Amino acid sequence: MVAIIDYGMGNLRSVENALTRLGAEYVVTADPGTIAGADKVLLPGVGNAAEAMENLRRAGLVELIRGLRKPVLGICVGLQVMCRDSEEGNAVCMNIFDSHVRRFEAAPDAKVPHMGWNTIGNLDGKLFRGMKGGTHVYFVHSYYPSLCSDTIATCRHGNRLFSAALKYENFYGTQFHPEKSGDAGERILANFLAL
Repeated sequence: MVAIIDYGMGNLRSVENALTRLGAEYVVTADPGTIAGADKVLLPGVGNAAEAMENLRRAGLVELIRGLRKPVLGICVGLQVMCRDSEEGNAVCMNIFDSHVRRFEAAPDAKVPHMGWNTIGNLDGKLFRGMKGGTHVYFVHSYYPSLCSDTIATCRHGNRLFSAALKYENFYGTQFHPEKSGDAGERILANFLAL
């Protein structure tokens, strides 16, 4: 059973649809007991990192998530709140990944937000089993996780190289949206479910 954490931040329907296509059994929940009892946990998110952290704190989920010892996948803002901190609202985050979340600076070749299909490279680890660098995935974000020792995939937007995916122990995160990334995203989610 996969627990999709519902903390009031974002589009859960596309994640549900992706898991349904993969035949996964899942529940959408904010119940700590259900999350703790799940085999795997998804932390999706769309919106503001500071607001996301406040919602997670209010729901009493921050320490629960930090203490999980099963595979956990954060998506977009779900990844960002697992980093050390974020420039978005000067948020103090969960400090699982050793990465700072920074705002993109707009440039002629790098509009903000970074929206649409882009390639990822330097793929490392089980999340990307059977995949090659240059794979296209779908992004929608104005803030990005900096490169760090936890980086397992990179992406370039203009002259900025950033972490497209992170891993620390049992925690994984993608800045892109695998649930909106076609066959490549489906493969990533299937790899996560197989962990």
